[in-house]
Amino acid sequence: MPKHKIGIVGATGYTGSELVRLLTNHPKVQIDIITSESKAGQKFSEVNSHFNGLTDMVLEPLEKLQDYDLDLVFLALPHGVSMDFIKDWGYEDFRVIDLSGDFRLQSAEIYEQWYGKKHLDPDSIDDAVFGLSELFRNEIRNAQLVANPGCYPTSAILALAPLLKNNFINQSNIIVDSKSGVTGAGATASPKTHFPDVFGNFSAYGLRNHRHTPEIQTSLERYSGDKTEILFTPHLIPIDRGILTTTYSTPKRKLDKKFIEDTLFSFYEKEHFIRVVDDPPNVKNVRGSNYCDIYVTYDERTNKIVTVSTIDNLVKGAAGQAVQNMNIMFGYIERTGLDIIPLSP
Repeated sequence: MPKHKIGIVGATGYTGSELVRLLTNHPKVQIDIITSESKAGQKFSEVNSHFNGLTDMVLEPLEKLQDYDLDLVFLALPHGVSMDFIKDWGYEDFRVIDLSGDFRLQSAEIYEQWYGKKHLDPDSIDDAVFGLSELFRNEIRNAQLVANPGCYPTSAILALAPLLKNNFINQSNIIVDSKSGVTGAGATASPKTHFPDVFGNFSAYGLRNHRHTPEIQTSLERYSGDKTEILFTPHLIPIDRGILTTTYSTPKRKLDKKFIEDTLFSFYEKEHFIRVVDDPPNVKNVRGSNYCDIYVTYDERTNKIVTVSTIDNLVKGAAGQAVQNMNIMFGYIERTGLDIIPLSP
């Protein structure tokens, strides 16, 4: 059977490079074109030297995409740029998995409120499927446009979904507290990700208005069917990759700790990439992999259910989940090309 033909638009950033890493040895697809406007004409391995001798494809400008007969295109573009691509190129000739936030929310109005810019292709929002593989695979399977989830939302939604779906917790006043490494900010340097400012430091940002708040909230509402209220606070910690998210919620009724643990285990029992663990997980246990580790407990003193979840923000939080979605769309076994053992230490 011939391999599916893939394009990666914006291949030189962190998520684009991770897509190349994961897809280079994928047994069912072949990368036909990788693009970069700023580095067109250079070899990919010149920009990312760890690919030297492994992936020496030449980066091409976006306009060259029309010369290829592609089955699927990954958009590893910044927020606000993917919508331009979809408006110009559409998703009829090839299927699209977009790794930006341009099509994750439910309306242009919500997008404009949280992203502070006008949405140029509101009609496509209605066509887009939210690509959290474990929760929405039936919709993903036949989608032409998949909005790959953000990294923070992935870690939070996967931990909270079983609690909301089973009607265990109050839908209001759910607290989501997340810590991320600096690669979550992208490959372009900024004062906030400058080494002297990050090293030995620990800071909160985006209080009350982080753009992932509505993504977590509306996705949980879509999945559980109940209106949900989330208070989300992200933090930057001095590591290169990884996310650890802790959530706090109030049960609707008295619940046994063992019952909650067993429910979470049963919920994800058949999911290859979700590991419900017995002790609070750490980011090194998932580093470089597509796994999400989740721990849950109940604190009787405060009457709170606490979850701790960890992912690699560049894999399960971005490129790995995008490949998992691609596998679903093409009818492959979901773990194809993704059975990567975490790197620890």
